[in-house]
Amino acid sequence: MTATPGLSLTASGTIPQELLELPWDQPLESWPEDVIAALPRGISRHIVRFAYLGGSVIAIKETSERAARHEYRMLRRLGRLGAPCVKPVAEVTGRRNPHQEELSPALVTRHLRFSLPYRAVFNHMMRKETLRRLIDAQALLMVELHLIGFYWGDVSLSNTLFRRDAGEFAAYLVDAETGELHPQLSTGQREYDLDVAQVNIAGELMDLMEGGMIDEDVDPVATSHQFIDSYRGLWQELTGDTAFNPDQQWLIEERIRRLNELGFDVEEYDIRSAREDGTLLLRPKVVDPGHHQRRLMNLTGLDAQENQARKLLGAIDAHRAQHDPHGDEAVAAHNWTQDVFSPVIREIPRELRDKLEPAEIMHHLIDHRWRLSEQQGSDVALMDALPSFIDNELSTYRDEATLMVNPPTDVIEQLKPTD
Repeated sequence: MTATPGLSLTASGTIPQELLELPWDQPLESWPEDVIAALPRGISRHIVRFAYLGGSVIAIKETSERAARHEYRMLRRLGRLGAPCVKPVAEVTGRRNPHQEELSPALVTRHLRFSLPYRAVFNHMMRKETLRRLIDAQALLMVELHLIGFYWGDVSLSNTLFRRDAGEFAAYLVDAETGELHPQLSTGQREYDLDVAQVNIAGELMDLMEGGMIDEDVDPVATSHQFIDSYRGLWQELTGDTAFNPDQQWLIEERIRRLNELGFDVEEYDIRSAREDGTLLLRPKVVDPGHHQRRLMNLTGLDAQENQARKLLGAIDAHRAQHDPHGDEAVAAHNWTQDVFSPVIREIPRELRDKLEPAEIMHHLIDHRWRLSEQQGSDVALMDALPSFIDNELSTYRDEATLMVNPPTDVIEQLKPTD
């Protein structure tokens, strides 16, 4: 297959030949099944399809030329800033069908493995506690984006992807079409984003309620207020002032510790005199998300979500306390990775490895071992707990990284979680 005459692709780096050979001369809705990867899609006002590209998967969205160009560039800028978002692959314009009729331009992004649209996170009935964790993840995402000066303009669950993160969720921006980057957001810009989010989230939950997919005791409007409360609490903790006296230096350490526990590093902070009585005000100036991720990466080389990293760091600390409490932390982390983490992942049957990310598998195994120990009244070794974990838990999870060709009509139904 040759590329369509007049086709224009804008991409960073080398354009893969497989990308040029995709059937750009056909509308997305008509693409042949042999190139389509059937993954759960969120609700979108655009036509979106997943396709194979070599050994990976891409998401393709038909849109206008202006929107494709803007979103491609915006996602590249957000990626350079370290924002949690999908990665852009290319902007495609100049599409025409065999009759030389114009087709919509397209934005191509890389599929985020193990991620799901919010509707695919839930089973037939959305549990209230699962919804709370999803809303908190959405609020954290919005705080992180606002901190780097990103004005979203269309905040919603539908424009977000979620990955499991050690009992919580990690949220990723998937639609930046209406977004803008500024040196710093004004209060008005942040408040408008909050207003949009509140309306959209309430509306999305009302749709789920009409479809019988939500617990009867869930109040969509109250839940949208919960999102606002979660956002404001995080924003205050990350950017607000702490008043202290000159002899209360420990309050500085306490504030930084709380931010670390939330998953943020404090790279700079301001201390200024506030009142005539000598009281000082501390305000974080530069905060950077990913505190536990960076620490785990530095110690082990493992790339994990923030809460997964927190859980694995706890496992490393416990391993160190048991085997060499006064030893070097880096050595202990290396030994844990080689002696515990890697052997566990190697023992996972190949056909089950797409169920969850390796770090998420370890999180669930640690919890499973803890429950077994409670039942038996004595410590159960991790490797001893592995067989029952594989048989009774891991095998029941859906394959969140598995691609299906020619799935049943209701893909979401076939991808039901055990959550």
